[in-house]
Amino acid sequence: MSAQSEGNYAEALQNYYEATRPEIDPYDRSYILYNIGLIHTSNGEHTKALEYYFRALERNPFLPQAFNNMAVICHYVRLSLLWKEGKKDQIG
Repeated sequence: MSAQSEGNYAEALQNYYEATRPEIDPYDRSYILYNIGLIHTSNGEHTKALEYYFRALERNPFLPQAFNNMAVICHYVRLSLLWKEGKKDQIG
């Protein structure tokens, strides 16, 4: 967790990937997957982030922060598309 808080996302991802191997408890694993999603979100890798949030929710459907982050990504992507299409009047 310290690697993530220090902004060393590559090391944090490696640590989380390693942690998923031995972790059997679905509840604990959901938080590991959620944290992987956070890192992908921070890196602007929205598709990967959504994948990991979905995987976290499959193991723990009571993870409101994963639902929230998914909604934020969808909203951000929608706004980005509208901006690129020149539909700035629809943003707001």
